[in-house]
Amino acid sequence: MNKTALFAILVALVLPLSFFFVFQKKTEDAIHMPRHYLPDSVVMVTKKDKLVPDTIWHTISDFKLTNQEGQTVTWDSLKGKIIVADFFFTHCPTICPGLTRNMKRMAESLNNGQKVGDRTNKYLRFLSFSIDPERDSVDRLKFWADKYQINPDQWWLLTGDKKQIYDLILKEIKIPVEDGNGVDSNFAHTDHFVLIDSSRHVRGYYHGLDTASLGQLSEDMILLTLEKGKHEKSFFADKLMLIAVVFLCAILGVGLLLFILRKRN
Repeated sequence: MNKTALFAILVALVLPLSFFFVFQKKTEDAIHMPRHYLPDSVVMVTKKDKLVPDTIWHTISDFKLTNQEGQTVTWDSLKGKIIVADFFFTHCPTICPGLTRNMKRMAESLNNGQKVGDRTNKYLRFLSFSIDPERDSVDRLKFWADKYQINPDQWWLLTGDKKQIYDLILKEIKIPVEDGNGVDSNFAHTDHFVLIDSSRHVRGYYHGLDTASLGQLSEDMILLTLEKGKHEKSFFADKLMLIAVVFLCAILGVGLLLFILRKRN
């Protein structure tokens, strides 16, 4: 085999491998999924015949509340959904109208990409929990929803047992809270939006009145949409390295075969 042929085979071997590793590195650098919050424990698991630590993240407990349409809502109603949640009350004279307007803008900015028909994004659901359920009846929530033209197919306002809601805020989602800015110290009030993935794990806290924070939330929501269904791996998932090696071996085999044939001749 002459030098030109040998050089060509080496190039054929090196270039695909180089492109593969460059592409893989750029992909890993470009995508940074939202971090997890609220670890419950760390356990040891076996991966590739090695024991490695694995964090068990807190799974938000179930609840049973009622939305503005009078429908009962539990986590089963939200299975497979990515959630953006906030906490408000309809008699709030301070931050709640602003939170609702910002949530509305965010909900309206998302769609499923269809040019016609139902454009509602089916993977995302917005939830607003009333922290004043004693006054925020279903009818009152419906009034608020109509006032801000809230789409019930995408966004639910929830009321129900006060202890259940406050346990959700303080013990499950664990957002920092304060009193109602001097309005009523009985209310656990917060301007935070909370991002929750389809496994009921908290993936982010954002200030609902801060433009930069809301911009980050918008990015993180889309990333979690891409992450959705990660346990349902395709045939090629985690096999890119194997495919690259097989491809290179095939090229090497062809090169060796040509070399042997030329020697025989």
